[in-house]
Parts: sequence; C-alpha cells; structure tokens
Amino acid sequence: MSFSRSSSGRLTPRDSGRFPTETLFDRIGRAVCQAGCLPRKELFEAWETARRVRRLFRGGRIVDLGAGHGMLAQLMLILDDTSPSALAVDKLIPPSAATLHEMLATQWPRLAGRVEFLVSQIDRVDLLPTDVVVSSHACGQLTDLVLDRAIGAGARVAVLPCCHDFSGGDTGSLSGWLDEAMAIDVIRAQRLRAAGYRIWTQVIPEEITPKNRLLIGAPAGPGGA
Repeated sequence: MSFSRSSSGRLTPRDSGRFPTETLFDRIGRAVCQAGCLPRKELFEAWETARRVRRLFRGGRIVDLGAGHGMLAQLMLILDDTSPSALAVDKLIPPSAATLHEMLATQWPRLAGRVEFLVSQIDRVDLLPTDVVVSSHACGQLTDLVLDRAIGAGARVAVLPCCHDFSGGDTGSLSGWLDEAMAIDVIRAQRLRAAGYRIWTQVIPEEITPKNRLLIGAPAGPGGA
C-alpha cells in the first residue's frame, strides 16, 4: 500500500517503520509517530517549509502564527539551535500539542523550556524586528494578517497560503491572466516588495499539498537579507 504524504490521517507508532534510517527527518518522523497525534500531512508540510526557510534565515525568535500543534516552530528550532526560543500561537491549541512537544523534547532535550504555546488572536501578539514569523496554511485572509503583522514589525516572514478567499482577496485585477489563487499570492509578494522586502518564491512538493506556494521575505538592507 502506498504511503501518501498528503494524508490527514494521524501518524501512530504503527507507522514508525516508515522512517527507518538515522537521518534527521526519519528520527523526527519516529518521534512524531510515538506521539500518535499529528496528521501525516502536517509533518511533511512543516518539514518542507522549515528546511527551506532555514536555508535563508538563521537565528531569531521563531513566532509560528496559526501554529496548531506547533510542529513548524519546533522544526525551526531543531534545524537551527541559534534561535533562542519559539512561540506557537493559535486561537485554539490542541491538547495533544503537549504530547507532541514532550516526545520531541525527549529526543531533542534542548527544546525543553524554549517552546511556548500561547492561546491568542494573531493581532494581539507582540512581534520584534529580530523575529522569524512563520505560518503554514493560514487560511484565507489570515495569511494577509500574518504578512501585515510581520511587515509592521520589520520581521522576517514565511507563509504557505491556503484556502484563498476569492470574495475578499486582492487579485490586483490579474485574474484575467492568472487563476484567482495565484493572482492573490502574486499581490502578496508585491506587497512585501513594496514594503522594502527582498522576497523568495518557492514551492514545496505538490504531492504533499496542491496549496504549495511558499512566500518568504526579509527586510532589505542592514539586518535584513
């Protein structure tokens, strides 16, 4: 039976054998399986996002907005230990997020005491210019709010948009040439550039999610990229 990376089914201890090697990813995969609470798709999305962002951005507090289980925030810390801490923010944190964190911290003890879960609206979180703001699949205009908050703080940012809001999203009158979701994401990239950001446009594998466009930005000039 094929092992679909796009499945929303939970990874459980029965899946541990699918991560057999001593590569970092397989070690993470086995820890996630032992926690038994994370949808398979979230592991692969978070991994593909985190490793691309970490190729560009080092250090800084990680602020994961719309974090859910906080998988992305914790992967960012595992991949770069120069970040002092991570803040995982969502209006509802799943109770099983604690189980996942405990299992990851068992394997990577340096995570202990460095990941904070905060139940809050995104617009109430204080951001710093030194932060790295990330959000994986912030639905609809939530992605725009993440970008606005990062721009307002002058922070580095990476978003993997999903569930585009065609009724309220800004297509920049480009939908005659581009499909509406693409047009909305192009305008988002332009918004970062207009705010003085350098941008990178990348994709994660489509077999994980068709909503696979990764938008990354950093303030240009000193302290930026």
